[in-house]
Amino acid sequence: MLELAILGFLAEGPLPGHELRRRITHLTGYSRPVSDGTLYPAINRLTKAGLIERRPAPEAGGGRYVLNLTAAGREDMLRRLREPAQYEITDFSRWFVILAFLSLLPDSAEQHAVLRRRLDFLEAPASFFYDGDTPLRAEQLTDPYRRGMLLTARAISRAERAWLHEVLDGDGIRGADEQPRPQTHTRDRKD
Repeated sequence: MLELAILGFLAEGPLPGHELRRRITHLTGYSRPVSDGTLYPAINRLTKAGLIERRPAPEAGGGRYVLNLTAAGREDMLRRLREPAQYEITDFSRWFVILAFLSLLPDSAEQHAVLRRRLDFLEAPASFFYDGDTPLRAEQLTDPYRRGMLLTARAISRAERAWLHEVLDGDGIRGADEQPRPQTHTRDRKD
């Protein structure tokens, strides 16, 4: 996912290495900090593969450079966005990296195909805890901390599924000041 983040940020424009590191750190947050020892080997791999190039930046001082995305790098980034591995769809942190750059895919049908894969994953019955092969629900647990895990995961999943349905149903792109239309979810109502 580090390589996709590098390619994605460079697709938005050339960047020096320190700025690229700052943006990736903001994207991945405290849970997955990016060190120079991780970032610069990835930059070197992508440079050797011809996906990015270094251009001297004399205006920034001696020995400084700016990273640029190549045409091959753009194609590789688009392929990674079109065809994420299943673990990239199911892992929350990896999914957020995909989501951060999904708008770079020029075809909304391709974007929606990726979103549908995530929605299919979220709508499948799952739990952190099982009785045999049967997923346990929060209401079935007596341990308050495990129950808290499931309640938190349920709330996040509901919010994400609602957003995915909004986008896939065609009304998910709104201005910042517009409010969503009220929706009823029979599945979540208690009668």
